Amino acid sequence: MPRRPSASVKIGITGLPGAGKTQTLLRIIQLLEHEGVKVGGMVTQPVEVKGRRSGFEITNWMTKESEVFAHESLKSRVRSGKYGVNLSALEGLGIRSLEQAREGADVIVIDEVGKMEVESDAFTKMVVNTLDCDKSIVMTLHKKSRNPLLQDIRRRDELRLLEVTPVNKNLLAFKIVKLLTGKAH
Repeated sequence: MPRRPSASVKIGITGLPGAGKTQTLLRIIQLLEHEGVKVGGMVTQPVEVKGRRSGFEITNWMTKESEVFAHESLKSRVRSGKYGVNLSALEGLGIRSLEQAREGADVIVIDEVGKMEVESDAFTKMVVNTLDCDKSIVMTLHKKSRNPLLQDIRRRDELRLLEVTPVNKNLLAFKIVKLLTGKAH
């Protein structure tokens, strides 16, 4: 039986927009699940129409339930660039996915803590509470944001911050899985 590290491992994946943070996270999930590790949490993926990004949806990784949380046609008082932000999706499905992962997953994923996500106080509190729990976590973080939550997360002693680049994006997932499971693939 493979030895799992007893201490939880907390990893932040950072990188510029389009660097491949979410793709790297999805590869990590795939590798972990192949090892029999139960993964839960929230994944954010683009909504594309005819190859053009028009918004983002969040997915509860354990239940596969998803909801659009930012879209260019969404009317909202909260906006990020060209997108209207649906905070109720984040505060409902987003928070629920982290609660379920804290109860039932071996590794929790949070994708992404960025400009749109920090607009919700309830969601940011849940992210902090999740980081404080004794489970391994892999999260993606907006690289340049000066938001206080993101700065606090980056300053945490227990968080290893790793940057996705065009050079390392194919190997980074394997490195992170090795850190999480304590074994090479």
